[in-house]
Order: sequence, then structure tokens, then C-alpha cells
Amino acid sequence: MAKLAVAAQHGFSDREYEAICQALGREPNELELGLFSLNWSEHCSYKSSKRFLRRLPTVGKRVLQGPGENAGVLELENGWCVAFKVESHNHPSAVEPFNGAATGVGGIVRDILSMGARPVALLDSLRFGELSDGKSRRLFEGVVSGIAHYGNCLGVPTVGGEVYFEDTYSDNCLVNAMCVGLLKKHELKKAIALGLGNKLILAGASTGRDGIHGATFASEDLLGDSEEKRPNVQVGDPFVGKLLIEATLEAAKLPELIGLQDLGAGGLSTAPPEMAARGDVGLAIDVTKVPLRATSMSPYEIMLSESQERMVLCIKAGSEQKFIDIYRKWGLEAAVIGAVIPECVYRIQQGKKIVAEIPIPILVGGSPEPELDTRQPRYLGSISQKRVTLAKTFDLRERLLSLLRSPNIGSRRWIYQQYDHSVQTNTVINPGEGDAAMLRVKGGKFALAVTMDGNARHVYLDPYEGSKRAVCEAVHNLVAVGAEPIGITDNLNWANPTDPEVYWTFEQAIAGMSAAASALGIPFVSGNVSLYNQSEARKIYPTPVVGMVGYLKDLDKRVPMGFQKPGDLVYVVGKLDGNFGGSEFLKVFYNFVGGELEPIDLNFEKRLIEAMLSLADQKLLRSTHDVSDGGLLVAIAEMTLPKGLGAELRLQLLTEEKLFGEWPSRFVVSVSPKDKNKIESLLGNAGISFESIGPVERTTLNVNGAAISLAELKTAYESALTRFL
Repeated sequence: MAKLAVAAQHGFSDREYEAICQALGREPNELELGLFSLNWSEHCSYKSSKRFLRRLPTVGKRVLQGPGENAGVLELENGWCVAFKVESHNHPSAVEPFNGAATGVGGIVRDILSMGARPVALLDSLRFGELSDGKSRRLFEGVVSGIAHYGNCLGVPTVGGEVYFEDTYSDNCLVNAMCVGLLKKHELKKAIALGLGNKLILAGASTGRDGIHGATFASEDLLGDSEEKRPNVQVGDPFVGKLLIEATLEAAKLPELIGLQDLGAGGLSTAPPEMAARGDVGLAIDVTKVPLRATSMSPYEIMLSESQERMVLCIKAGSEQKFIDIYRKWGLEAAVIGAVIPECVYRIQQGKKIVAEIPIPILVGGSPEPELDTRQPRYLGSISQKRVTLAKTFDLRERLLSLLRSPNIGSRRWIYQQYDHSVQTNTVINPGEGDAAMLRVKGGKFALAVTMDGNARHVYLDPYEGSKRAVCEAVHNLVAVGAEPIGITDNLNWANPTDPEVYWTFEQAIAGMSAAASALGIPFVSGNVSLYNQSEARKIYPTPVVGMVGYLKDLDKRVPMGFQKPGDLVYVVGKLDGNFGGSEFLKVFYNFVGGELEPIDLNFEKRLIEAMLSLADQKLLRSTHDVSDGGLLVAIAEMTLPKGLGAELRLQLLTEEKLFGEWPSRFVVSVSPKDKNKIESLLGNAGISFESIGPVERTTLNVNGAAISLAELKTAYESALTRFL
């Protein structure tokens, strides 16, 4: 077959195929092409994104493991560490929502497990088309069901997340899953192979034909008949996943364990050579040693299978039976499939016959970076200048209730009531009770706060400022519950990077996220990039999702979201004025997506965060909620719901912009009247603006005389999703 035809058939550019031939000194065979197609795929190699990812700040005082491993790890206290990462399973979920989402959960759990950590929490960030569309409803229900099934069966609580509905996601839903794990510092494991003659064990489930070419499927546009893509979607078994967690944590205690890696995208094609690359060694794999659940599988199928619930261990020679016994005790497969060799190659054997052999350095990380152009999107010039004429008079009650019924704002109870968020008995702030979830660490007084956030509409309108906001919004979620933000994991969901306009927004988003994280001193320790999220008809919005972990030294100082006591004083703290660009209000009432985003002053943001954390540390805050989607009045309405307490408010301006604008750097807090002077003094000394807007009261939300019953607020809020389903 002609070279160009071979390159095209396997998804290589002419430049990439020539690089392969030059590195091998010959043309590759079919199996070698399969190995290259996975290792050099966008999903595995980050070839289009890594030049920009290098700009993110990754260093911090708590960083024990930064980017480059299966997950990032931060030190906490008393030897405790937290491992966390987010991953995407977008294309599989768009084709087969239940299994695509379920295996996305399973994969990110194994990433945490491979660090030697016990998974303790899951979060998810989801995007779908409008719920009025039947296909979007089907995808939404299937994805939520898949997440619930896997997480609940696994025994890992799903404690938080977010969901948005926009037409731009009608063809490409987004499913980003985050997992958080706990470990002691001495338990940290690396995905590495070392030591000539040491053995490679494949453990967990047996290998079948599911998921072949899953990583390459995730590295191309979602075009054509989705039914044809179903064989690319893996099928998981959470009960085997639970056994795998327990067996692997037991095996990780053995001193003969050298390295530990999960089999995710690419399976045996990618995981072992990544381990070898970290150890600067070679590996030989014998496919006849791999436990199979399908008959007559070829070496190509075995190596490219993405069957779930599998781990690879590098162990000291002579200790094989110890590890095999542990996995078999838990009812799992375990077999020695290979060994460390002196030549720095990945050698695939079928018995004594060598069926593929590739130098490790060229296979792992050897993909040439594509030469891609950037160009500012044409739409930005026009969309930011569009204006709407706001109403001078309006029905405040009707406006607020309609916003609370919006699927992008209202209650997520329909989702989280399907998730077990209390298993393991560590969850102390449940979904709906705070801006972030909170987990105790048994035996200690400290706690972890966890969140995921990112408003893609803002990034669409201004990639730089919108991405700064994504970081700051996640920070606000943690600060609102009293926790200090300490580390970031991100999932960058974009369309086709070969489109110069798409690539420009990616570069700008990285710059914005880097600026915010650097100014606030929060390192990126892990992350994922998902590109090619588009169809013939639509590109998704540029969608950076920020996962963040916070540390609270004293669990007793956590801050709830809801109003706590009648007579408490309500304040708006932070930036008191701003514009309307990108708000949900404009979309709901004016069918308008546009306007300018209010720039974030990162110096002010840093002072605001420090002041809020100081107030929480001194136990001066009865409740806190950040102002984000829906604006000020929505934030206040959400604070009335947890305990059924209203407020008697007196606002200086009753304009639509003042009530429903989404500009950043604001919190609503309630405080005891006895602490009024102390709080105002602290904020004043920090240079933070604030406005006292009235007391908490028992029965209604009253805004300048316009009264809305709490029952009406709750009914509207709780119907946001259920009225469509």
C-alpha cells in the first residue's frame, strides 16, 4: 500500500508517517501502526495543546506530585495527602450515554488508585443541549444514570458538580468526571518500570474486544452515524471495580511493588510504554500470557483493547506469586505478561515470535507537534458590541421566579438524589447545602472542600476573561465554605484545533487561567484536554472546567450557604457594580447571548479572598454564597431555601442589571448583629466594598416592598429540571 494511503487510513499526517518510518528505519507493520495511532493520538499525546499547557503554574508549597503522573498530589497535614484529577469521556457518552459516562467514572477512579490513594469522592461537570430537545434529554438521563450506577455500586460518594444546557452541546455532550483520593505520604506510588528482569503483571478483569481504538475515536470530530462508533465505547463493571480497588490497595503495601498504572485510553498499547519511558527502560510483552474473555483475539486486538477494570504492576522478580495470590483472593485475574529488558524498546511477542518492536522514546511523547495557526474569531468583534434595551419597569417577582425555573440555575436535586453522596460517611456538606462539598478526614480535625466549575458562555464571549472567571469562581466556591484553595485540576473541552479560530481561543483561555492561578498562588497539578468536540453542524463553546481542592484546618469553622437565624444582617461584599454581559438573564428574557464581560481585578480578588477567609476563620460568618449565575437576587433566593428563612431587603437600585447581572468578585453573607462593627472594620481595612441590605426574617423574601413567598421560590427552583423530564 502506498505510504500516503497508509497514513490517511490510520489518521496520520504525511509528516507524522514519515517521522515513524524514519525512526524505525522501515515502514511499520499493522500492529505497530495501531500502537502509534493510540500513543500519538491527541487524547494521549496532547500534541496540539502541550505547547500552551507548559504556561500554567505548577509549583507550590504543598505540591508533592504535579503534572506528568496519573493524578496530582498535595500534602495536607499529619502525613495526609490528597490526590485528584479530572478526565473527560465526551465522545463515548455522546454515542452510548450510560456506558460512556459509567466508564468515565471508572477510569478516573483508577487514575487516583494508581497513585496509591483510596478514592473518597467523585464530582462531575456535564454539558448538554437544551432540555426542550428530545435527544438532549435522552443523553442527559443516560449520563446521569451511568454516573449513578458506577459510583453507587463502587461505594465512592458523588458529592458535587455542575451542569449546563446550551444548544452548542446538542451534538457533543460533555462528561467530565473528577475523583479525589486520600493517602499517607509514604504510600505514594508512581507509574514507572525499573530494574532489568523485573516483571510486569496485568491484574483485574480479563481482556475482551471492547473499546478498541477508543483513544483515536476520542481524537477526531464526531461525524457520521453514531451507531458505527458503539464498538469504540468500553463497557465497565463497577463490582469488579470495587474488588480492584481493595486488591490494589492491599498489593500496594507490598515492598516489592515498583510501579503502578491503570489501563485507560489505549490499554496495553499506552500504559506499559509510559511506565518504561519514566524509568528509561524497555519492556517485552507476550500477548499469549494475557488473560482473555474472548476467543481467538489477535495481537492487534489484545494490545488495542480498552477493556475496563485493569491495572499493570511492575514488581521485583521473584515476588510474582505474592501479587497473584492477592488478586485471586479478591476473585480477579492476575498474570505475568512481560518483563523489563535492557533495550529501550517496546517489544510485543506472540510466544517467541516478535510481532512489533518500537523504540520507547519515539513511541511515548515522540509525536511531532503540529504546525497550527491562530486567528481571532470573527464573531468576537460583533457579539461584544451587540446591545439590548433593558426594561425600565418590570415585575421583579416574575423575573426572579422565571430565572429560578431556568435549567441552568434551578435545583439539581433530580441529579444528586440519584447519587449516594453519604457512603463512606465523610461528607459533611452535602449537595445543595453549600457552594462546595466538604469531606472530613477521619481521625483529624481538618477537612477537604471540593468543587468543579466553569461557565463556558463567558469563555465564548471573552476567552481570556471568561477563563479567569472559571478559576476565580472555583476559588469562590471553596472560600464560601471557609476553605483555603490549594490546588487545581482542569479539563479543557474544545472543538477542532486545526481551526485557527478555535486554536486562538484555546491559547487565550490558557493565558487567562494562568494569570488567575498565578495571581492567587494556586498550582495546577493535573488535568486533561479533550479536543475535536464538534459535528458537521456545531462546535461546542470553548469549555474549560476547573476542579479545585480546598483545605480547612478546623472542620468546626465550615460555613453553610443558607440563612441561619432571623435577625441576622445580610451584606453584599466585594465589587458592587458591573455589567450584564453573558448573563443567564439576557438569554432567558431577551434571547440574547452577548455583551462585554466585566474584567476581573486580580489584585482586588486576592484581597477579597483573604478577607473572606479571615472572617470565616474568626467564625464571623453565619452563611455565605458567592454571586454567580443569575446574579445577586438569585444568590439571595438560593440562601433562603436550605432552612426556609427569608429576608427583608432594601436595595439602592432596582434595575435588571443590578439584580441579575453576573459580574464577578461578590459574595452575599449573613452575620450576627453583634459582629456588625467588627466585620465592617475588617472589610474597610482590607479595602473591600460592602453594602448592608437588610435582615434575615422568617416567612418571605421581600425586596423593597415586593414580597415573594418562600414556597413560591422553592416550587420554581425545584421544577427547573423535573418539568422537562
